[in-house]
Amino acid sequence: MRVGIVGAGTMGGVHAAGWKSTDAELVGVMSKNQKAALELSQKYDTKKFDSYEDLLGQVDIIDICVPTDFHKEMVLQAAKAGKHILCEKPIALSVEDGQAMVEACNAAKVRLFIAMVVRFFPQYSAAKQAVENGHVGDIGVMRFKRVSYQPVGDEAWFTNETRSGGMLVDLMIHDFDYARWLGGEVKRVFAKSVRGQDPTALTDYALVTLGFDNGRMALVEGGWAYPPGYFRTSLDIAGSQGVIEWRSDDAITVQPFLKPKEEKGVARVGVPSSLLAEDPYTTEIKHAYDCIKSNKPFLVTAEDGLEALRIALAAKESLKTGKAVQIRGGQ
Repeated sequence: MRVGIVGAGTMGGVHAAGWKSTDAELVGVMSKNQKAALELSQKYDTKKFDSYEDLLGQVDIIDICVPTDFHKEMVLQAAKAGKHILCEKPIALSVEDGQAMVEACNAAKVRLFIAMVVRFFPQYSAAKQAVENGHVGDIGVMRFKRVSYQPVGDEAWFTNETRSGGMLVDLMIHDFDYARWLGGEVKRVFAKSVRGQDPTALTDYALVTLGFDNGRMALVEGGWAYPPGYFRTSLDIAGSQGVIEWRSDDAITVQPFLKPKEEKGVARVGVPSSLLAEDPYTTEIKHAYDCIKSNKPFLVTAEDGLEALRIALAAKESLKTGKAVQIRGGQ
């Protein structure tokens, strides 16, 4: 199948590398940043396109790696053109927009994959499997951490909430999705944030508590707060028969992060590192491609992406009101 990538930033490059590990034909790259598009197309020996419409006309699958505020428009256009779609998370900036995207793809009978890559990291998938196999018994409490540095350089659009949704929507959405994958439907959300208390704060750090329909609880910690170059994640899953724990520091050797790294040479957007033979982003793209080719179900559905967004937006609302937000019925 023929694939085109729109967006030539950090994630466009990550996805291009992933596609080169499949048997798909990477037809070309399109970006409003012509220089970045040219560099990416040359790196992967493909064509630079000057318009989204031209790229859509040449592909079977479109991979959308652009700022979130463009997601709805581009997905709707691709669905109308009958193209299968990979779209970076979050699905959209509002539940209404995300729902419209899902409905448009369903109506056009095209596949929509939202790139919730954490499900493809081996530590997280192994923990999920262990839970399903009953190794920890009935889950009671979960805790997740995802803390990076604030995006820098040309991709600082991430810090513009009108474009990215902000840190809770863009970064913490990964763990909201994973918590729901393990714990079931979330009914109640409560959040506290450093920046929520002071919009001028340089540090964006939040704690979000999730209450589930089945009585389970999760504490999700996230932030754009570390010095450039650092990205740390962790998980703790406690059940009636045991506990699963993992820290990203367990897998890599890092130096103390009290002294900031030089920004030179640091990726403009933090991406979790992996020492695996295959990068989880490549695993994710291989999975999506195989499912599209063989019409198999995705590990993460578009509806899953929509529910993760619903949780993230409830957390933002909680920050504004200082109160817990009820997503579904109950007290």
